[in-house]
Amino acid sequence: MTDKIEAKEFWNHLDDVMAGMLTLHGARPVPMSPYADKEAGAIWFITARGTDIEESLRGGPKSAQFIVAAGDAQLYANIEGTAQIVHDPEKLDEIWNVIADSWFEGGEADPDVTLVRFDLREAEAWTTDGKLGFLYEIAKAQVTDEKPDMGAHGRLNFAA
Repeated sequence: MTDKIEAKEFWNHLDDVMAGMLTLHGARPVPMSPYADKEAGAIWFITARGTDIEESLRGGPKSAQFIVAAGDAQLYANIEGTAQIVHDPEKLDEIWNVIADSWFEGGEADPDVTLVRFDLREAEAWTTDGKLGFLYEIAKAQVTDEKPDMGAHGRLNFAA
């Protein structure tokens, strides 16, 4: 396994993640669809008023954790940072999609729509070459008696 994962590689894989588990102090972990924003060093989430996440963030920003185990995206990660509710109609319009639209009767204008910004502080991440790469490395290890190379792993620091 490669000792270092590059930030660019992390963000590229994160773009392909359909869902992960978001948790913060005082709220149970829940599956959420991430919207990666590399330039801002943030992940955006769309949730609803009255959810554990929204209720927990009403009092202001909180430490949060986003866990990703996405084989299709070839990314496994434990991401830590700070989450907060943000009122940004332009960002909401930018990330709104059919998945979000399926959850809200009123669409993007539904009064229950709540936008959460998760600013990344650090992450430990593993990237893989997918199922075929995994099978190749296992077969190669059986022939050569070498440990399989399962991809890149490392810690990333996003704090400015």
